[in-house]
Amino acid sequence: MIYFNNVSKIYNKDSVALDDVTLTVTAGEFVSIVGHSGAGKTTLVKMILADDIPTKGTVFFESINVFKIKNKDLTKLRRRIGVVFQDFKLLSNKTAYENIAFAMEAVGKNNEEIESDVPHVLELVDLSDKMFHFPHQMSGGEQQRLAIARAIINQPELIIADEPTGNLDAINTYEIVQILKKINDLGTTVILTTHNRGVIDSIKKRVITMEKGKIIRDDKEGKYVI
Repeated sequence: MIYFNNVSKIYNKDSVALDDVTLTVTAGEFVSIVGHSGAGKTTLVKMILADDIPTKGTVFFESINVFKIKNKDLTKLRRRIGVVFQDFKLLSNKTAYENIAFAMEAVGKNNEEIESDVPHVLELVDLSDKMFHFPHQMSGGEQQRLAIARAIINQPELIIADEPTGNLDAINTYEIVQILKKINDLGTTVILTTHNRGVIDSIKKRVITMEKGKIIRDDKEGKYVI
């Protein structure tokens, strides 16, 4: 599904974000990318979205070189990917329902589809009772579950979760991880970046360890080892 071919990102001689990374992620995998701050995790996932351009190398989404397609085609490609951020990025002036509906409207879904699908996805992330709450009326864990609901509402093939539990306590972290595992069990590929040892050890899936822009370990059923 995703292939990095000898990808490097060099800002200057003292700042190397990625150093000759070659990596394959197959459809349906749950892959955790771990490493200390500055290891290159976020740069790696930005490359999949073409949010950052490599100094050398190529990144493919299926057979598509993400850096050689037209803007309109890049927009279509990004719609196949759902992204969850550490800081939620919710629309503060919209309710939970409206935040998700907005994401559906952006890809041309009609009112009937919105009215059918939004309650279903809120139920999936256990937020049915918060449907008409605004983000400021919700806890951090609830806001992150809403962000996940928004990310999956258009049925993407890939979810990228970039440090999604970084601002959460242990209980909310556990809930977020369980939701991501459920999404993966339903067939969606998940790429998770984190430095949380407990999260990694509980997932028991493939773990890629990065250090100074390089992949130093790639374990099929790994734990957090640095």
